[in-house]
Amino acid sequence: MKIIILGAGQVGSSVANSLASEANDITVVDINEELLHDLQERLDISTLQGHAAHPDVLRRAGAEDADMIIAVTNSDETNMVACQIAYVLFHTPTKIARVRYQGFLDCPKLFSQDSPGALPIDVLISPEQLVTDHIIRLIENPGALQVLDFAGGSLRLVGVKGYPDGPLVGKKLRVLYERMPGVAARVAAIYRQEQPILPQGDSVIQAHDEVFFLATKEHIHAVMSELRRVEQSYRRLIIAGGGNVGKRLASVLENRYRVKVIERDLQRSRFLAESLDHAIVLHGDVSDESLLIEENIENTDVFCAVTNDDEANILSTMLAKRLGARTVMALINRPAYVDLVQSGPIDIAISPQQATIGALLTHVRRGDIVQVHSLRKGAAEAIEAIAHGDKNTSKVVGRAISEIQLPPGTSIGAVVRDGTAIIAHHDTVIKSGDHVILFLLNKHRIVDVERFFQVAVTFF
Repeated sequence: MKIIILGAGQVGSSVANSLASEANDITVVDINEELLHDLQERLDISTLQGHAAHPDVLRRAGAEDADMIIAVTNSDETNMVACQIAYVLFHTPTKIARVRYQGFLDCPKLFSQDSPGALPIDVLISPEQLVTDHIIRLIENPGALQVLDFAGGSLRLVGVKGYPDGPLVGKKLRVLYERMPGVAARVAAIYRQEQPILPQGDSVIQAHDEVFFLATKEHIHAVMSELRRVEQSYRRLIIAGGGNVGKRLASVLENRYRVKVIERDLQRSRFLAESLDHAIVLHGDVSDESLLIEENIENTDVFCAVTNDDEANILSTMLAKRLGARTVMALINRPAYVDLVQSGPIDIAISPQQATIGALLTHVRRGDIVQVHSLRKGAAEAIEAIAHGDKNTSKVVGRAISEIQLPPGTSIGAVVRDGTAIIAHHDTVIKSGDHVILFLLNKHRIVDVERFFQVAVTFF
């Protein structure tokens, strides 16, 4: 697939890094020559210096025969204009744009293909909304490291860390299924000291293992209680930073939790106080120890730092943890910082790039792919694919899971059929129209997996 990525910033470089190893023809466009040089040193891609929305630049980048344009520059306007030019001049089949400004997002007619004169953007990516949804799912599931939705939310992939006092720690995995005969759940992967393990019935979960399991929404709590000590629901939240993400979080959560927002800018604080109904808005520094103590940080269930400053987020969450906050989360843009703090006092490091990449990969993957989630800093993926065809034209339809020769390190965790989640067993037969949830320990096998969900030409 020939893909042009507009923008070599953190998102653009992460997308290029993710796609370059998958036999794609990648060209990255940016005005910053230094960023482009760094990318070309590391990846087997082409680069072009120039303005992403200039027709001559897009032509030189190969837009005339490109399959897809991914516009992820730091300018919403540049991203939108680039997609318009790609549509009008080059008839690019798929156009993806990152749009951050809420005013644009609040006008759906701008992007609706049913509206005359709408911007020809096929896929709209809002990093702030993706991050907000991610944090909300974590707050709704205390103790989870990651919570990802499949099949419209009817099925979830949850990552948790095994604790020494967990009921299942030190026991074989089949014990989990024996203890919960009526629970729809399956362990999809285990990570031990950063190394992946494809789970089998006799696999033993150890303390501090990172365990990913699939379960229906109503059974998540039951499975988590087997892997770690049961945590009470969160009630008191402090959101450090009242920017786009902080405001979104507060507006969604203020009716269900006791929410406080700390914002350094006085004018922004006043705006937040007027915009929010129940949340308490505090004007101050998120790293002010006296302010945190005054606001009873020791009784706070979640301290979530979402300012636009990585250092402020890291320092304030470390301080909040030391002062007694139960769970601390930090929004961190720099990948190197994520690696640095993940195993320290910060409970959860949230990477906007990983959330954005998952949304982008959904539209890059071949075959009928509904959902892609990037895991483990991009090393692994969880995919929701739709099976089509029949036994003669498909490699999966009409076959039991034990008959499907999936690539090494790949497993089928569940099937969603007519809205009903079915946890996968060796004798589960895949039918046409099924949504199949797969877990790939090695994302380099993605091309092989895609082939399984592409029907033969005779099907048509």
